[in-house]
Amino acid sequence: MDELSKITRSRRVERQVRGLPTQDGDGVRLTRILTANEQQRLDPFLMIDLFGSDEPLDYIGGFPDHPHRGFETITYMLAGRMRHRDHLGNEGLLQAGDVQWMTAGRGIIHSEMPEQLEGLMRGFQIWLNLPSHLKMNTASYQDIRCTDIPRHVANSGMEVRIIAGSWAHHTGIIQRPHTLPLMLDVHLQPGNCIDIPVPAEHNALVIPYEGNALIEDVEVACAHMAILSQEGDGVRLLADRQPLKALMLAGQPLHEPIVQYGPFVMNTRAEIMQTMHDFRNGRLTS
Repeated sequence: MDELSKITRSRRVERQVRGLPTQDGDGVRLTRILTANEQQRLDPFLMIDLFGSDEPLDYIGGFPDHPHRGFETITYMLAGRMRHRDHLGNEGLLQAGDVQWMTAGRGIIHSEMPEQLEGLMRGFQIWLNLPSHLKMNTASYQDIRCTDIPRHVANSGMEVRIIAGSWAHHTGIIQRPHTLPLMLDVHLQPGNCIDIPVPAEHNALVIPYEGNALIEDVEVACAHMAILSQEGDGVRLLADRQPLKALMLAGQPLHEPIVQYGPFVMNTRAEIMQTMHDFRNGRLTS
């Protein structure tokens, strides 16, 4: 048990959600773990995709130019190389362990294209909502290198990467005062246990991406999402018989209406209609 963060009562697994195989972009095969059905329950998180394949035909088409408005996207690369370009002139190469944090705001048009012809391409993309008063702010983009992400390493072989928020006296580069996202990549050896405090009002989830996790004696299967109950002051995560790698997310809900149409997320149907009008007339980003 890590001594830096202790909880008194772990949240339990409310239910597990199995990801749905799908395709996006130019035929990229991925698993959609958080869908629109869970947006209100897991507010402020809107979508979570896990992509991963060593078959080039599954990813080589990438994600050509496409628009967004009204939320933030977080891309966390586990393996492979992906290049970002956008209408603002930003360009960046994401490699294993890097994070891209993009705020679409009032509008951004960007592409994410593989920079490899073979080998494993793997990672997460997460959509994080913006409060209504920030949805029409200017778009922005930030690359975070693997070497700049704070890490906590213990003698037991446990490693925690703090991508957003704070844990165990470590503070991630990304801080958002309205949604207060916590994003941790947790690596545990068999028998390791870790406590992760979560404020009572925040929604929380865990996605094992290598191995299975144990939460309050409930086994959470690899590539499944454990939606955590509201009761408890955090989550106690255990690796049982095999090494575990898991993404843990928590955030403060916005409690605002969510209206999504493809790559646009606003608060009302009228705002979505205006967004579509702006996009068709070349004014999405102006």
